[in-house]
Amino acid sequence: MLPEFSDGELVERAARGDEGAFGALYDRRQGGIYRFALQMSGSREIAEEVTQEAFITLARGLSRYEAARGTVSAYLYGIARKLVLRWIERDRGFENGDAVEAIVGESGPLEGLLQSETVEAVRRAVLALPASYREAVVLCDLQEMSYEEAAEAMGCPVGTVRSRLNRGRALLAERLRAAKWCFA
Repeated sequence: MLPEFSDGELVERAARGDEGAFGALYDRRQGGIYRFALQMSGSREIAEEVTQEAFITLARGLSRYEAARGTVSAYLYGIARKLVLRWIERDRGFENGDAVEAIVGESGPLEGLLQSETVEAVRRAVLALPASYREAVVLCDLQEMSYEEAAEAMGCPVGTVRSRLNRGRALLAERLRAAKWCFA
């Protein structure tokens, strides 16, 4: 493993043929890409496909990455974003039926059930958002990206991210209130 190298250095090393560097980058970033794709699509299968395809796309085009244009992370999220949106467009009518496992921890069964129901309600509300608002909410609120990183990944200005995030949060709050899931 090559943990001491930055993402950019790993990409440079991988472009020179260092397979270990690409493996280290994959190990470091695949979890976030998978979670993003899962939160955007609601499907484990799509998330797995998108994650795999995002890294294949990166591997095939290592020389196309330009550090001056943004971070490796934002570049990968941008690739994953385009792939997820293609899946959603292709399968407009697909059901978001995969259940996302709730983390119950060491709580009692009733608390675990309530937490599972809350997670499921939020998951459904996020998936019901239009894709442009959903990606802003997923990137900024769930993936905890900065506005600048999200703008790089989404390929739009920071102001657009802020407005989509604001509208997405408002729509999400409306949907959760309608589902009687109020959060203080």
